[in-house]
Formats: sequence, structure tokens, C-alpha cells
Amino acid sequence: MIRVLIADDETLMRAGIRLILENDDKIRIAAEAQNAPEAVEACRAHLVDVALLDIRMPGDGIAAVTEIARHSPHTRTVMLTAFGDETTVTNALRAGAHGYLLKDTGPHALIDAVHRAAAGEPVLAPQVTRQLLDFRTRSGHNGDTAARRTAGLTPTERDVLRLLGTGLSNTEIAAQLHLSNGTIKAHISSILTRTNCTNRVQAAVLAQEAGLLG
Repeated sequence: MIRVLIADDETLMRAGIRLILENDDKIRIAAEAQNAPEAVEACRAHLVDVALLDIRMPGDGIAAVTEIARHSPHTRTVMLTAFGDETTVTNALRAGAHGYLLKDTGPHALIDAVHRAAAGEPVLAPQVTRQLLDFRTRSGHNGDTAARRTAGLTPTERDVLRLLGTGLSNTEIAAQLHLSNGTIKAHISSILTRTNCTNRVQAAVLAQEAGLLG
């Protein structure tokens, strides 16, 4: 059972998300919140696996990401918002968000995203990934820092990071590299440690910055 927190200051939005997620018998709504402090407290009071957070709710959704990471490390935070500009996305991921979805995400995609987040997989809306890549191109980002951070990886780890950067799950990466899921999980753990990334989403962004995606 995946326990989910829905945090949004709009009552109708919370109700809509709840209605969608309750269609999946493996998801349970553990709590709801209408501002950032309530979201942080809910994660401390309940065992929450995935927290869906609005960025612009009162109290600052990005600040909630930082506090939840500090007090409830088990919880994986996913931003669910109407705002997909590059600065907002980057700030959320740097704060430690495990995923970033836009509010036009379809019902089936939202349910799938919750399952993937709970499994520790990166969750990034396709539009967000494209915006990050376009932004780095326009800003002249040369990837030197990212290249240095990935320089110590083994060839296999670089392959894993490259595929992770495209948004593939552990199972999909394992199938492409003809390795077991357990081996892929071990490689990802090593990658996070070697590159100083706090989660898979940050590693996926790093793969893009380092030019591993081609």
C-alpha cells in the first residue's frame, strides 16, 4: 500500500487528485494539507510514502521539500504544479524533490508517477525534461562541472546513469544492459554516492548536464 499526502491550497484540486488516486487499490490517501507547514506536519504525523506538493501554496512548497527531507526522509516528494518554468523546476530539484509533474498530467500518468516515486524512480514530466535541456542550451551551459562529477564513474555506471537520465525504470535499465534489477540498484546507489546526488532525479539532471544523453 502506497500512502500519499496531497498538499494544495485549492480544495477542488485536492478533491480531484484524491478521486483519481482512489481508483487504484494500492494507493491510500494518508492525509491532506492546504499549506506548506501543514504538509510538513502531516509527513511527521503520518507514515507518508509519497507527498504531492503544490509549489505556490501558502508557506512555499519548495521550503516544504527541504523540511520533509529533514524530518521525514522516508517520504518522496513530488511537485504537482501548474508552474513549469526553468527556474522553479531547478529550485525544486535542488531542494531535493524526487519528481516534478504539471497539473495537466493525465489520471493514468499520475497514478503511474505515484507508483514510480514510491519505488524510488525519477518522475519528471516530459515537458519539464525538454525545458531543462532547452534552458541549458540557451544559457550556454557547458557541462564542465557535471563532467567532473561523473568522471570517476565506471563504464557500466555511466551507462546506467545515461539510461536513468532518459527516465527509465530499474527494470527497463536492467533489460537494456542485460543485468539483474539488484545489480542496477547497486550501481545507482554507487552513482549517487560518487556524484554527490541526493536522489535519482538529481542524478537524471546530472546526466543531462554532463552530456550523457547525446
